[in-house]
Amino acid sequence: MRKHKNKIIAGIGIALVLAFVYWWGGNSPGLSGNNPQTDNAGMSETQSPLPLQSVTPESIDEAKEITGEISANKADESTSEESMPQSSTTTPMTASEKIALADKTAKDKTAESSPTQPERADIGNREESETKTCDTAVTDKYNTKPIPEGKPEPIEPGNAVITDKELSCTLSVRCDTILKNIAWLDKEKLELVPKDGVIYAEQAVTFYEGESVFNLLVREMKRNKIHIEFENTPIYNSAYIEGIGNLYELDCGELSGWMYKVNDWFPNYGCSRYRLKAGDKVEWVYSCDLGTDVGGNYSARNGR
Repeated sequence: MRKHKNKIIAGIGIALVLAFVYWWGGNSPGLSGNNPQTDNAGMSETQSPLPLQSVTPESIDEAKEITGEISANKADESTSEESMPQSSTTTPMTASEKIALADKTAKDKTAESSPTQPERADIGNREESETKTCDTAVTDKYNTKPIPEGKPEPIEPGNAVITDKELSCTLSVRCDTILKNIAWLDKEKLELVPKDGVIYAEQAVTFYEGESVFNLLVREMKRNKIHIEFENTPIYNSAYIEGIGNLYELDCGELSGWMYKVNDWFPNYGCSRYRLKAGDKVEWVYSCDLGTDVGGNYSARNGR
């Protein structure tokens, strides 16, 4: 009995010695400051992996530095970055600086694409030419075409001087062209067209020195109780005759209207600007085709 007891005590002593050696040798987990075992990824068996959305190059490097496993590639990259010259820090441009730079760039491009400036003499000639053109436009500001040789120049109504001196000329008003184009006439106007097409037969009339064709027509139509309607057109500085005897422009087609001629010439300016002379033959005619059917043309239509 004593013999077995000694064996048990000896066994316990050996176990205690082995336990002490094991303990002292650092093989016990979490003791003597030793780190736990890590897996191939450098993470402890109990450590949870980083969430996918939070894994960044910096977090990976940090994990590797903790485990002492910085890769050779990372070391090479660091070395190459250190060997490269560092660029100076660029201060962001302000809005005003950007605008100034854009303006300068645009000016530079314009200067590159601009043709060589003309010589000073050429500039002078061009300015002189432009001045002449401008003077011509002022002279013809009412769109009056060149006056044929021997025909009177127009006179502005505001510049007309009318005297008490009586002179004589002839006047007539007719619309016989409508009879040739009666199918074009507004049916409501049929009874207004004289059978012979004459609204005012040619006759000698009196006018006063300085009067215009317009002055004469208005006075004679009112004197003979013949309807007349007109409008003032500032763009032509003249009156425009819209209707005589209740026959208006466009009553006999889209190209119809009243025209006037003096001594068989259709003036290219308004009737308010034509100054009468003694012996003039004044005729008012109705055209159904922009003047071609009465020997005129569109430019002479009522002076427009």
